[in-house]
Amino acid sequence: MPRPTKCRRVCHYPRMVEFRPQGTPENRQPILLTVDEYETIRLIDGEGLSQEQCSASMQIARTTVQKIYESARRKLADMLVSGRPLRIEGGEFRLCDGQGTGCGVSACFKQSYHQQYRKPEGDPIMRIAVTYENGQIFQHFGHTAQFKIYDVQDGKILSAQVVDTNGSGHGALAGVLTALNVDALICGGIGGGAQMALAAANIKLYGGVSGSADAAAQALAEGTLTFDPNAHCDHHDHAHGQGHTCGQHGCGGHCGEH
Repeated sequence: MPRPTKCRRVCHYPRMVEFRPQGTPENRQPILLTVDEYETIRLIDGEGLSQEQCSASMQIARTTVQKIYESARRKLADMLVSGRPLRIEGGEFRLCDGQGTGCGVSACFKQSYHQQYRKPEGDPIMRIAVTYENGQIFQHFGHTAQFKIYDVQDGKILSAQVVDTNGSGHGALAGVLTALNVDALICGGIGGGAQMALAAANIKLYGGVSGSADAAAQALAEGTLTFDPNAHCDHHDHAHGQGHTCGQHGCGGHCGEH
């Protein structure tokens, strides 16, 4: 029986998940680059890490990094030479929640968040995050500077506090929410890439909501929140919402370390 593939730790979901050469027909089949392949490119070529440092960050063997990296480079070469579109999705990965060591070349702020907002195993508390600005639900998920975090049990809000996002944006925010041990997110507009990142982190999304953050969190706690399951924000990732359904490879659940 083959050994199960070990989940590769990814610092954050890519901000942009689709690239299309100018003039390419819309129906041309894209090259699929997995999220873990993207991460090796980001760390080795983007951050300048060695393969050994990359393996520490992703928490996998260096030989595995080498195979993933070589596959990613071949796909990027194919995209450039053949002029095919590229789409990033799927793979065997989990978003970094601040646990463990080897996060790049320096300590990650998500480590302190994970420790500060840790929930005991089996804790019945539901943790809700709301994109937040001056008491209201901030309407652009990828640009939110703060979340308001609510702990809820038996339909009642037990506590609430405002948390800074440390300048994170788009896909990186899903990693922040993972480190905060969030179960659900309330927001206004949200791009398709961020939606996939939340799905990969097993965070329930309630989009298209506006008004008071406190009122929305209370409504969700009571099971009466009105939201838009098709909420989308088009100003930064116009193509992200096409053809993706959760439950596929890479959308959470398949990695035992989630």
